[in-house]
Amino acid sequence: MDSNDKRSVALIENCRARLQTLIRVEPVLDLMHSIDKKQKELIMSKARAEGERQAAHLLIDTVIRMPRAPGWFQEFLDALSAAGCRHAADYMDVLEAENDNHIRLIELLSASLLDMKTCEVSTHCLSSGILTAEDVEKVNAETNNHGNKCGARELLRRIIRNPHGWFSDFLEALRVTEHLLLYKELSGWTMDDKVPGSVPREAGPATEGSPGVGQELQVPSTESCVDLYNDDSSETSSRQEDCDLSLNLSDSVGGGADEGGADGGADGGADGGADGGGADGGADGGADGGGVISLRPYQAEVAAPALEGLNVIICLPTGSGKTRVAVYITGQHLDARLALGQPGKVVVLVNKIPLVEQHYSSEFAPFLRRYKVGRVSGNSQLKISFPDIVRNHDVIICTAQILENHLAGSENLDDERLELSDLTLIVIDECHHTQKGGVYNNIMMRYLKQKYRNLQLSKQGKEPQAVPQVLGLTASPGVGGATKSTKAEEHILKICANLDACKIMTSSSEDTKDLSKKVSIVEERKKDPFGDLIKAIMTAIHLHADLHSTCDFGTQTYEQWVVQREYNAAKEEDQKVRVCAEHLRRYNEGLQLSNVIRMCDALEVLGAFQEEEMRRKEAPEEETPIQVTDTERFLFKLFQDRRAELQRLVTMPEYENSSLSTLRVEVLKEFTNRADARGIIFTKTRRSAMALTQWVQGNAKFAEVGVSANYVLGGGDQSSVKPMTSAEQKDVLNKFRHGEVNLLIATTVAEEGLDIPECNFVIRYGLVTNEISMIQAQGRARAENSSYTLVDVHGSGVVEKELVNEFRQKMMNKAIVKIGNMDQEEFKKKITTYQLEAIQERKMLLNKKKKKKQNDSPSEVSFSCRGCNKDVCRGEDIEVVSQMHHVVVSTEFRSLYNKKDNTNLQERLVEYETNQFVACNTCGQRWGSMMLYRAIELPSLHVKNLVVTCKGKKISKCAKWKELDVCFPAFDLSAHASLVDEALDSD
Repeated sequence: MDSNDKRSVALIENCRARLQTLIRVEPVLDLMHSIDKKQKELIMSKARAEGERQAAHLLIDTVIRMPRAPGWFQEFLDALSAAGCRHAADYMDVLEAENDNHIRLIELLSASLLDMKTCEVSTHCLSSGILTAEDVEKVNAETNNHGNKCGARELLRRIIRNPHGWFSDFLEALRVTEHLLLYKELSGWTMDDKVPGSVPREAGPATEGSPGVGQELQVPSTESCVDLYNDDSSETSSRQEDCDLSLNLSDSVGGGADEGGADGGADGGADGGADGGGADGGADGGADGGGVISLRPYQAEVAAPALEGLNVIICLPTGSGKTRVAVYITGQHLDARLALGQPGKVVVLVNKIPLVEQHYSSEFAPFLRRYKVGRVSGNSQLKISFPDIVRNHDVIICTAQILENHLAGSENLDDERLELSDLTLIVIDECHHTQKGGVYNNIMMRYLKQKYRNLQLSKQGKEPQAVPQVLGLTASPGVGGATKSTKAEEHILKICANLDACKIMTSSSEDTKDLSKKVSIVEERKKDPFGDLIKAIMTAIHLHADLHSTCDFGTQTYEQWVVQREYNAAKEEDQKVRVCAEHLRRYNEGLQLSNVIRMCDALEVLGAFQEEEMRRKEAPEEETPIQVTDTERFLFKLFQDRRAELQRLVTMPEYENSSLSTLRVEVLKEFTNRADARGIIFTKTRRSAMALTQWVQGNAKFAEVGVSANYVLGGGDQSSVKPMTSAEQKDVLNKFRHGEVNLLIATTVAEEGLDIPECNFVIRYGLVTNEISMIQAQGRARAENSSYTLVDVHGSGVVEKELVNEFRQKMMNKAIVKIGNMDQEEFKKKITTYQLEAIQERKMLLNKKKKKKQNDSPSEVSFSCRGCNKDVCRGEDIEVVSQMHHVVVSTEFRSLYNKKDNTNLQERLVEYETNQFVACNTCGQRWGSMMLYRAIELPSLHVKNLVVTCKGKKISKCAKWKELDVCFPAFDLSAHASLVDEALDSD
């Protein structure tokens, strides 16, 4: 065998693992005329009996062992290309001919290669001719003088200077010297494949030159590497035995600083992301946020199937590095696509706007600088369209709704359309939300439909449409409210089905921290004159409106009852009951708050509501006075008559709730017993979070032990409390990260996703939701010797709910283990069943909606004021801006409302801004907000503030426009040219 034949045989052997997955046996055999008929029949028989992969293995054996006529290797490559296995042919061409790609692959795996047995490998490189005797002498001298890693650097610098063809010889050197893991990483063999001609090393302790199971796999970034070609690099930096990296990545693929360079990594390295940072994330970031991703053994374990291209769910606790694992998988995915000459396109989906910037700046941009990383959210000031961003970037981080909007556009043949086939990997953060009605599920339903459509296309002999790989991330899939283990398993299997996951990967071997869990029971107040007075006010309101309730004041059940009474009264046009119900709801909130925060805070909330209601009755100057009903006068007077007594009671500390005393003891204990304490208090409402922060900031005892508190709230505007912007959230969390703030008081927004550094303690103050939230909150306490405390506020039922959640958590863990051990055929059968059920259910739902929308036209809908029953507008008067803002375009509508400043609504968005609300000029009821869209003022209605009548029948409850099955036309700027003329005249 001549040297060229040897090299070709070695190349095929080294490429065998990937070739077996790429070869289509039958068409290749038809074109391999050098293989006799009998051998072809044997190979085809193998294909029918054992499958395509085993048949490809036999085909490769035949090719490399048969008599070799001149041109045999080229015949094999030509047969692969002509038979539609172009990827297989290209892969071997790339490995053998494209020297730059070989160098790049060496660079990507540099950290692992530095641990090879340098002297052994250099000897075999000498015998194959890719190192000279002088080269080997230099390598050995470097190894003896400065250590094995420095010698490995020298070896790699020298072999890449060879002309093309050296790569397969280097692979052979690794195989012969029994560096099997390195050989597999470079050649594409899986961990389960048996390398040809290999003899496994005897089990024993791993050595520096022999990477073993559990050893960290590392990927370098550009800014922490030493140039391969630079022999004059600093002696001190290039010759440190403990240096992790030394190879320079090519930056021909990557984006510049604007794509995630210096500013992107400023915070990400030291602290990492929500799940992946620092020590807990199992990844080293480097001082500047760039550097190495080092997977810990449990992270490598859960990542393995995804690295093979399978759809999986990674289920690891908060703080164990899920996001960092996703970054690693993304990088490997793009590298693999690049090596095959195929474009890669990764979309990372999140369910909260702040997570877009967080994942970009702390995770993906710093560690994937060799690729172009972009991000898009509702807060982005878009200069180009989303499809253009997708086309121009390798990785796109965005809110799920943005992707869904553009996938929906593809169904309508929109110019801005995007297809699932344009993507190669979808990463879904907090994937337990992939359930009915969620935007994640809408996206995955499109995926599932295409998957089963592809099966039909394959049967018809047509080309299927590619679908992306899917990677789900979650700390807890939950059990969906299940009370039995079978239902818990069903819930988790349905999530797997929705994500088309073949496995749910979890690990019992991840590093765990000791978490001390305790419950502090709060005794009920013996006397509560403040609460008694509020109850007396509520009783008077009941008598005035002739209302009767069996629920206790101050409870959740009473709130549900009074909300329903308000809806019914609005429907029945009973303004007396409707207004009383609204006031009762606020008093009930005040009672609940008085058990959680100070009496003065509760009184402040009640006072603010009364003042806001009275302000609504104030008409602007030169406007018609707003009517005040007898019931409203009664309610205003009722509060004013008792306000002084309420004010007196809040000054009497003996009547304060004991919940605060218990909370104070727990917080002081944490900050007294720890040198650098850092913690989170979770509370139920935005009001309580803000009030508790004021309480801590105004208490001298907290200041004495160094407590510095601030609150973190959500960004939605559903609450009457002003939401927190993304910038405000980020500012507080940065202060917490850098120690300026050491106590966060947060609503449930901080349980999931947000980038919050490790804490010493977590306190849930009168708040327990479901098992997912419990697991998320516990995951925040991930520093050494952390504590998790429940403060059982009177009436909260915290202890009972927590016991239920603990039971559900155990049930969930058992279900995950059982599913993991399930027979693969049974698993696939169940997944297929759930997927087909989901597709059919979605089809029926869409047909139902379509039928309903066909019947409900805008002309059949009308709207009236919730406060005075005055007709507001008809459906024909409404058009939709940006697929979400329902604006009234009727000129007659202008005479029905007043405009008032709204300090809680100051959003500056891409094409419009809102800073005023519109209110009924008869009763003062708010109807919505005033938009400024392309310099045109448009009143945008909030349907929850109106009473809807459809086909002559009033709808008692309609909180969101999507609940109303009416298709309103899109706003047409050109059709309303008169509005533009008015805007110009006003200028």
